[in-house]
Amino acid sequence: MKKHKSKLIGHIDIFVADHEDEFEGEIQKWQNVLIHGDPEGLRSFAKLLIKIADLNQDSITALPIGAREHIHLQPDFDISKSSADVIVGRIDAKGSGAFYDRYMQKAKQ
Repeated sequence: MKKHKSKLIGHIDIFVADHEDEFEGEIQKWQNVLIHGDPEGLRSFAKLLIKIADLNQDSITALPIGAREHIHLQPDFDISKSSADVIVGRIDAKGSGAFYDRYMQKAKQ
């Protein structure tokens, strides 16, 4: 069996921070995704993002039409032990380029 090698080098920590605050008698809750790393880890993560962005999904025969290429980053293997499970992937589907249904475009500025 071939041993899997991590796609990232350096140190990367990715986690979700939950926040809660009271404003005018109402409780407001929100989350932040925090991505922290040392210079080597951040450069490695950036290269991974560029690799996914530049990938020609239509040329991957094992990827079905309508699917989206993605990479799983596992805590204590690809990223820090304190990280959350992370999936980094394309939003556009192979073949059609369609985005998934839950996506809502940002407001135009």
